[in-house]
Amino acid sequence: MKRIITYGTFDLMHYGHINLLRRARSIGDYLIVVLSTDEFNKESKNKICYFNFENRKQHLESIRYVDLVIPEMSWEQKIEDIKRYHIDCFVMGDDWEGKFDYLREFCEVVYLPRTVEISTSQIKSDLKQGDHYIQPGIKKGYGYSVRLDLHE
Repeated sequence: MKRIITYGTFDLMHYGHINLLRRARSIGDYLIVVLSTDEFNKESKNKICYFNFENRKQHLESIRYVDLVIPEMSWEQKIEDIKRYHIDCFVMGDDWEGKFDYLREFCEVVYLPRTVEISTSQIKSDLKQGDHYIQPGIKKGYGYSVRLDLHE
């Protein structure tokens, strides 16, 4: 069995996350997602998540490509995780290219292309500016969206 591991915050789950998880799982037979805890995000990444750790974990556990979700509590735990879970391949998005090459001593390292048109940062920025995409049949109003009857 080929075991894959990836790391992330996975806040505001979107299709870019799903693409990454699907492609990571396709490399092997078992995918472990190491999910950044709220404390680690706040103290080490200077991030505040919209969803707390337990909610983000529940989202990930409901995705068919994910076999196990464990907490990320420090930058340094990667080597320990690779050894503990007998990892064959470490996977990250290519925005991290080169940053984890030191792990090649312990397993294969793969950087997958990101889904370029979507990111959590972009979603947060768009929502803050009110520039979010409105689905067909939805008209943007003053701070709200109104469903239009498409049969009028």
